[in-house]
Amino acid sequence: MSLVRRATAEDAEEVLRLRQIMIDSVFSAGSGSTGSSTDWHTESLPTLRDRLADADGDFAAFVVDHPERPGALAALVAGTVEYRIGKAGNPHGRVGFVFSVATDPDARRRGYSRACMAELLEWFRERGVGQVDLTASEDAEPLYASLGFARTKDPFMRLKF
Repeated sequence: MSLVRRATAEDAEEVLRLRQIMIDSVFSAGSGSTGSSTDWHTESLPTLRDRLADADGDFAAFVVDHPERPGALAALVAGTVEYRIGKAGNPHGRVGFVFSVATDPDARRRGYSRACMAELLEWFRERGVGQVDLTASEDAEPLYASLGFARTKDPFMRLKF
């Protein structure tokens, strides 16, 4: 039996807690991010619960329960399937995007993120995804490279409203 399971609506608060751990580890307080502010959690929670409850939707999160803390999660990986007009190598235009890869600090180096990533990648395969994208920190790059990911030169830009 796998340690990994698909997250449910009941996991939403723990999913947000682990997402915050990821945000705090990637962004420093002075980088223009939200830092360690959790004010947004209350507003985000209902939407996240709805998305986690939709087993047939385009969003999935895979988690490992914390072995020493009942009710807590040890690891999280989340992803979405998006549609883009097809191209060579991905004629159906299905693109997976991985985000919120996080492990509780006291549960690291046990293979939980790798196991969650394997489940998410299988979920993408089952949906006919032709490519999977993610943003990698330097610390996480060896994990992703071992799973077959490679750096690209995509010109990525962002507009916030």
